[in-house]
Amino acid sequence: MQVLKTPRTFEDRGTFSILETLDVDTGKRTVLREFDDTIEAPNWTRDGQYLIYNRNGRIYRYELVTGAITEIYSGAITHCNNDHVLSPDGKSIAVSHGTFEDGQSRIYLLPLTGGEPTLITPMAPSYLHGWSPDGRTLAYCAERNGQYDIYTIPVWGGRETQLTDVPGLNDGPEYTPDGKYIWFNSTRTGLMQLWRMEADGSSPTQMTFDESNNWFGHVSPNGERVAFISYKKGDVEPDKHPPNKNVQLRLMFAKGGAKGGDYKVIAEFFGGQGTINVNSWSPDNRTIAFVSYRLK
Repeated sequence: MQVLKTPRTFEDRGTFSILETLDVDTGKRTVLREFDDTIEAPNWTRDGQYLIYNRNGRIYRYELVTGAITEIYSGAITHCNNDHVLSPDGKSIAVSHGTFEDGQSRIYLLPLTGGEPTLITPMAPSYLHGWSPDGRTLAYCAERNGQYDIYTIPVWGGRETQLTDVPGLNDGPEYTPDGKYIWFNSTRTGLMQLWRMEADGSSPTQMTFDESNNWFGHVSPNGERVAFISYKKGDVEPDKHPPNKNVQLRLMFAKGGAKGGDYKVIAEFFGGQGTINVNSWSPDNRTIAFVSYRLK
């Protein structure tokens, strides 16, 4: 397979990055490209033609048919992390970027074709994870006054709204396609587990109950299934999701089971941080894009 090389200006994890897709019904995994440094968090574009990922602080577009890779121009924001989300209409991308003044993550908006960024969250740190289906609201994890909670903000900026106020880490907020719910993950019961709440923050409901640390519930476009990543209990602290760990990619029904948390393992690999931080379902609800890693 082809290995793409680039100067090591960012973190070197001592691994190769492998961009893959997985058919969630058949279990077939397909390797698209291998890189000799760190890439993270693929998004699938709404037209099904491209994957969007971050690499060395910049955002790239991978064309699925040809394998061609193009950098998406982002102006002065060149320290983008793995929290980036596409707009419902497929025309824009919101990114989380470590700003130069203090190195903390803030959210910016720019055209998916590239362009000058617009700052959305002056307060930091703010880590983007969700975009409401009506295109009007962003959902993100933010640390305010020493506590990490879920917040929303109008996509054009303005006053942020706090949705959770629970000790521990509350992270990974993502809207369901009908806009009714937000899925998120929280350590409020000890281990990291998946939760769901109303879009206004009311009625939080635990959705997974097993003895793993479960992160980043990604809802399929039809709203029926949720993919997420799991670390074995004891491998990590509940509020940490490091790279270079043996992890599972799991699948569950969005409605949950009798007690919630009924799932099946659809892949096991070396990964973690960067694997599937953001939603990477294909538009046809069948395929997931992700990044696995391999030691050099």
